[in-house]
Amino acid sequence: MVANTSPGTARAFWTVGPGQGELRTVELPAPGAGEALVRTLHTGISRGTEMLVYQDHVPESVHELMRCPFQEGELPAPVKYGYLAVGVVEQGPDELLGRAVFCLHPHQDRFVAPVDALIPVEDGVPARRAVLTGMVETAVNAMWEAGPRMGDRVAVIGAGMVGLLVAALLKRFPLGRLELIDIDPGKAATAAAMGLGFAAPAEAAGDCDIVIHCSASQDGLATGLDLLGDDGELVEMSWYGDRRVQVPLGGAFHARRLSIRASQVGTVAAARRARRTNRDRLVLAMELLQDPVFDVLLTGSSSFEQLPDVMSRLATGELASLCHVIDY
Repeated sequence: MVANTSPGTARAFWTVGPGQGELRTVELPAPGAGEALVRTLHTGISRGTEMLVYQDHVPESVHELMRCPFQEGELPAPVKYGYLAVGVVEQGPDELLGRAVFCLHPHQDRFVAPVDALIPVEDGVPARRAVLTGMVETAVNAMWEAGPRMGDRVAVIGAGMVGLLVAALLKRFPLGRLELIDIDPGKAATAAAMGLGFAAPAEAAGDCDIVIHCSASQDGLATGLDLLGDDGELVEMSWYGDRRVQVPLGGAFHARRLSIRASQVGTVAAARRARRTNRDRLVLAMELLQDPVFDVLLTGSSSFEQLPDVMSRLATGELASLCHVIDY
């Protein structure tokens, strides 16, 4: 065990207003018993919840529910928010010293966290790829929610980060059919690079047993319900923030006995909640990342100093990236 001396200060990214962020100096406590000091190597930017926070699209009614594990400040701003960090342990238990770890921590160049919040990076998983652990965890939870069975016909709607991860995990199952569906034909190349079948909504096969919806669009949700067979189930993974969405529950929705199930990563899916913890789910996500196919999703990188500008460009659409990695 290295002596726990005060590490001084660190620098972190804070959202300070809608579409506005800055790097701030923060005080670092000395790691206490059961804690470790981590020097950050990479963080990833989530294009989902994190961008909704950055653009102030989180309804006030769920501000507390949407807190991330090491958040500082309060929504909407100023707030330190994020959850895809990989670093090296510089102070802490002997078994972790010098070890690369993943943590659900915001963008910050050094941080102190409880040891049980650190997931050791598996051999064979590059530190850069390991930033995806928190996103793969979301996809694992969807698998537990959906419970795909042998021979199932499954569609995933939305070929963004979450949809691609979900489809990549579903590809491991002995399904009867798997289609990744998106309105943007340009997404077909990424799907092909991951060995996934791709279809436009008008070309998608119907009579699905399961549809997993990840497009965060009203039209995508309607398409998903249309593609279900009788007694089929749609798993809704999109989070719409403060947008109101119409769900087409008329027509044959009731006659065909369709179901819609919510999936949210903050809680382990009910089907596994009695036997799995959030940490178990993260450890599994890290194991799955030994597959190099996930490198396809790391589509851009910038330095920590550029992070305020990168967040702004992602929010306006000037910068397009599935998972943009910040290097420290």
